[in-house]
Amino acid sequence: MLLKEYRVCMPLTVEEYRIGQLYMIAKHSNEQSDKGEGVEVVKNEPCEHSQHGKGQYTEKRVHLNSRLPTWIRALIPNIFYVTEKAWNYYPFTKTEYTCSFIPRFIVQIETRYENNNGTSHNALHLSDEELQCREVLDLDIAYDPMPDKHYKEAEDCTKFKSQKTGRGPLERGWRNTSEPIMCSYKGVKVKFEVYGLQTKVEGFTHKAVKDILLLGHRQAFAWIDEWYDMKIEDIREYEQKMNLETNKKIKSSASSGSLQNASSSTS
Repeated sequence: MLLKEYRVCMPLTVEEYRIGQLYMIAKHSNEQSDKGEGVEVVKNEPCEHSQHGKGQYTEKRVHLNSRLPTWIRALIPNIFYVTEKAWNYYPFTKTEYTCSFIPRFIVQIETRYENNNGTSHNALHLSDEELQCREVLDLDIAYDPMPDKHYKEAEDCTKFKSQKTGRGPLERGWRNTSEPIMCSYKGVKVKFEVYGLQTKVEGFTHKAVKDILLLGHRQAFAWIDEWYDMKIEDIREYEQKMNLETNKKIKSSASSGSLQNASSSTS
């Protein structure tokens, strides 16, 4: 099992990001959903934990077959999705990814948000054993390289300037000078117990996690003018609207594909 702790700073406060995170997830999921692939929302409801208090539980199906490497697609059926279960007790969240077709595969992510620039030694309260095997990676939303397919100039943090807050563009060294500043501490555990494929799959998964963390946090800041004035009631309404649109896109595309396949088989 690979354990990596990603630390991602943003020129926001933890309180601001409570709204920014929810807005980014809803909008990003909608943007990434097309042609029967993307994020289908199954549940979005309140939950409660004895230690963390009240929160929000979401369950999603991530349809992504065509986005996987060829060597992975050869191992799985064409009708493929990953189940995401998330418990949001902000500023602490827990997310779990599983796949019924690959029972020995699991990704667990624990996140804590703090108002600092990544200086907490053990924000996630890892055990001594976990600390010994943990690899810490600091991600820079402005200057770390992104895959070309994800790049948009409007989301380039070295060029973007917020009209509502005056924050940005982010210059080199911004994490040491920015005010405000916060950090997402994300402990990511990837486990895949299949002989001969474990190292390859765990490595691929961590690369995918790193890319999506960079993209998501970049977008949260670059979209700040869209969500900055929202309150929690506004974001819940926006989530509901975007979830309906996203599910509609996935289901309509899937239905079209089924009809095309049926037509092909009868012709």
